[in-house]
Amino acid sequence: MASESKVTLKSSDDELFEGKVTLKSSDDELFHVTEAVASECGAIKNMIEDIGTASAIPLPNVSSKILSKVIEYCKYHVESQKPAQQKSEDEIKTWDQEFVKVDLATLFELILGANYVNNKKLLDLTCQAVADMIKGKTPEEIRKIFNIKNDFTPEEEEDVRRQNQWAFE
Repeated sequence: MASESKVTLKSSDDELFEGKVTLKSSDDELFHVTEAVASECGAIKNMIEDIGTASAIPLPNVSSKILSKVIEYCKYHVESQKPAQQKSEDEIKTWDQEFVKVDLATLFELILGANYVNNKKLLDLTCQAVADMIKGKTPEEIRKIFNIKNDFTPEEEEDVRRQNQWAFE
């Protein structure tokens, strides 16, 4: 007897699922989104073109937690371009900056998720958030942020600093 997975359905609204794309997360949650929202992600857009929308599109490397965030991002950017709800570049930039104010683990999962679904704008945004975290920080501060153990001996560290003196100025 085959085991059955529990499947949860989630939708961004209460409309019928007609004209929608179903995305399946790694933990078997199904998300119903419009094709416009799904097409914000290059990999999903390609899968729609290749296999259509009759069955759920599996995203085995993206958890439901992260997929819901990716969908939230895509939906906002699609909606913000509609004439009735059009947002200014400043409003979008502000929303984006708030969107990436998440814990470090979630931010790294968002980077992996954005990369997997091929959403370049989200990938750039999340990577920039990490870059902003370390900008102007000393190596010791960066190690503390990312919980990295310093495995250099004092002599090795001095040698690296001497060879890369430009980076410590």
